[in-house]
Amino acid sequence: MTPEQNKQAVADAWKAFASRDRQRIEAVFTEDAEWLAPRGNATAVALGVPDHMIGPAAIARFLAEDFPRLFVADVAVSFSHLWCDGDTVILEERMQATLAGGKPYDNEYCFVFELREGRIARMREYMDTRKGHAAIFG
Repeated sequence: MTPEQNKQAVADAWKAFASRDRQRIEAVFTEDAEWLAPRGNATAVALGVPDHMIGPAAIARFLAEDFPRLFVADVAVSFSHLWCDGDTVILEERMQATLAGGKPYDNEYCFVFELREGRIARMREYMDTRKGHAAIFG
């Protein structure tokens, strides 16, 4: 796939994530997909979910069922940069939301996507873990 097609695949995946539709989310991942986030990140700790998810079903369950339990309203994601080199796409974004306890959440993220035939095979997530922990746990 071309770099533009790969970037579009990542942008389309984010739309699938926002839909909270498990089947739509699963469709953007390969059967052996992995999502790796920083160990002990506040979202995983608060929700009691793993920071390394394997398989489209586990990832879709997180996005469709677990994520909305913590980030309950006003979830807004804005992309600041999107780069592509071959089958690797790097996305920088900002996410803002209202947390389950009513407090605001605002953090910067960087995702590295490894694509295979236009689908996500591996996703590595980086964020300001200290800022996330302070927002979620106070």
